[in-house]
Amino acid sequence: MSGDAKVLKNPDAKAATVALVLLTGSNLVNYIDRYVLPGVQEMVKSEFHVSDERLGSLATYFFLTYIIAAPATGWLGDHFPRKPLIVIGALFWSGVNLFTAMVHNFDALLVRHAALGIGEASFGIFGPAVLADFYPPEQRNRALTIFNIAIPVGAAIGYAAGAAIGQAHGWRSAFYVSAIPGLLLAVAILFFMREPQRGGTDTANDKEQGSKTHRYLGLLKNPAYMWATLGYAMSTFTIGGISTWIPTFLQRTTHQTAAHAGFTIGAMTAVTGLLGTAAGGALAQRWIKHDHRALYWVCALGAGLCVPFAVLCFFGPLKTMLPALAMAQFTLFLGSGPVNAAIVNSVSAQVRATALAGQLFLIHLLGDVPSPRIIGFVSDRSNLSWGLGVTVLALVLSSLFQLIGSRYAPQNSSPDAAAAHA
Repeated sequence: MSGDAKVLKNPDAKAATVALVLLTGSNLVNYIDRYVLPGVQEMVKSEFHVSDERLGSLATYFFLTYIIAAPATGWLGDHFPRKPLIVIGALFWSGVNLFTAMVHNFDALLVRHAALGIGEASFGIFGPAVLADFYPPEQRNRALTIFNIAIPVGAAIGYAAGAAIGQAHGWRSAFYVSAIPGLLLAVAILFFMREPQRGGTDTANDKEQGSKTHRYLGLLKNPAYMWATLGYAMSTFTIGGISTWIPTFLQRTTHQTAAHAGFTIGAMTAVTGLLGTAAGGALAQRWIKHDHRALYWVCALGAGLCVPFAVLCFFGPLKTMLPALAMAQFTLFLGSGPVNAAIVNSVSAQVRATALAGQLFLIHLLGDVPSPRIIGFVSDRSNLSWGLGVTVLALVLSSLFQLIGSRYAPQNSSPDAAAAHA
């Protein structure tokens, strides 16, 4: 490999590391903000006297605005610098949190939570797109695994801190506190992160593929992209539904306080989610050296292994509930890094932001937009165990879709293949 090729693969390691640290920190805050609500929703239910189905609609409306904003956000990301867009989005979602203390009826809370989705939609698209321009294909799984470790850790902090602050000072106070880190990180990104060259780390093969798929509707004919996205949507259905309702499930089945349940779920999610994400990323990184389909296979494996643990958690004896939940979380997070790497590797830089917007649109439209409300609907007519049980079917479909997608995995996902194109 020539010296020029090496420069192409790592144009600025320091700038890439700074971007990875700041964007991972922002992703952490993004998920803290998102999961404060599940930590305090029993307090919200008690104050506003709403049904489980109505309570589940908070998450539904959040993700509805999230997916409505995604297409426009993707177009902006493909045509304008991403750095200022990330800063604006972070300032917006942090600002929305500050207004929660003014909410004194459930409909106003719906509006506020829906507005939060607009700001957060921008980051879910721009963050991975920027990292893909800092890291070449063979390094993206590692970078995106680190980036996605923030998901379980952020969710855990949101659960635990939201419940603890809410129980001590009222549930509105938790949203005030969660707004501060996002504002600080927006400023840090503005001054310390640079905008990478669009497509600067893509191989020659990536760019050739981009010329053939520059029309955005061509994404629908890209099976590697579509099957990975559909599999991701089904795991998102499960993650969205469980994360919204599991603190409430724990409170109702074990009669714990909100703070105790929030701490239990938060600590468990932090440990199992971090370990699962790291293990899945490491497994995919080793496996992909020998087989370019590894990113898809790790996702299929994680979803498939999660099925028996989810069933045991929701329907098994009380003494096995928490161990089964821990294993379900661990296995479900195995695919967090690999699925994102599979998606960004399946498209060229010219349409990457739009592809990520389409991915977000589909995974939320088919995933966590309907799942919290569907679970609440079933719970109102039976119990929360049966409501959560609907996520098991989604896990089966997720595993199946990723197995189908593995047939179309791009050859340049592995280091050996990438080196051949350099």
